[in-house]
Amino acid sequence: MTILIGIDPGLQRTGWGIIHADTNRLSFIDCGVVKSDPELGLAERLKQLHDGLRIAITRHQPQEAAVEETFVNKSGSSTLKLGQARGAILLTLSLCGLDVYEYGANLVKKSVVGSGHADKHQIGMMVKMLLPASTATQADAADALAVAICHAHHRSVSSWQLAVGSDKA
Repeated sequence: MTILIGIDPGLQRTGWGIIHADTNRLSFIDCGVVKSDPELGLAERLKQLHDGLRIAITRHQPQEAAVEETFVNKSGSSTLKLGQARGAILLTLSLCGLDVYEYGANLVKKSVVGSGHADKHQIGMMVKMLLPASTATQADAADALAVAICHAHHRSVSSWQLAVGSDKA
């Protein structure tokens, strides 16, 4: 059994979700959102993200991490800030000794909902179906659980391929 953390990065709100993955059986452990104070400078906001994620990681001791990849926003400034938040998040995960995997938003949606263009409501509903014990009440936390679910599905397929040697075919 492996404990996985999924991260939905953002400068204002970073969602995190932790699950147990035992082959194709998934179970909910915890989730939440780390918020940064928009009144503070960028460096302090990035530190708030780091500190909040470190607390969740220390509490639950995940073995692997999955992070949603950045997509380009309408505003270059927003894209840059999201990239800086992701950088702080990736550094935090690495400093905590976790192997980090990255997944595009469309792959996460397709893995959980079956459509790469699903909306947040659909993602939240499918996360609740796949993890009935989930307490995710915020979209960012549900999105983070979706990232963890995506990683669980893809890591089990990769493990199966290695076991049967089909990646060499």
